[in-house]
Amino acid sequence: HVQLVESGGGSVQAGGSLRLSCAASGYTYSSYCMAWFRQVPGKEREGVAAIGVYESPSYATSVMGRFTISKDNTKNTLYLQMDSLKPEDSAMYYCAAHPWFRGLNPGYQFWGQGTQVTVS
Repeated sequence: HVQLVESGGGSVQAGGSLRLSCAASGYTYSSYCMAWFRQVPGKEREGVAAIGVYESPSYATSVMGRFTISKDNTKNTLYLQMDSLKPEDSAMYYCAAHPWFRGLNPGYQFWGQGTQVTVS
């Protein structure tokens, strides 16, 4: 079965950096669109960054120039490098996968359990 497991979250001061990882298994990883979403209590889940098989990465305006999405197909792992973090970046971050490109739109087929990021 498809499994997505996030790691790398934690607490960091404003201006700092974190790198999130998402280990994927149970499907043909390299052929799927992958993305990072985030959610804070009481708000809708927000698309942060997405990367397809052939498409260029997509980013939310709020993180453009600070976050970088990448993936290593040899390790079936998705990454999100987060630099110049701000308190408003605090959220639960989720990894998601879909058989075709969805960009930052919700409705991804598979989701991880999330990893918490707190910026103070």
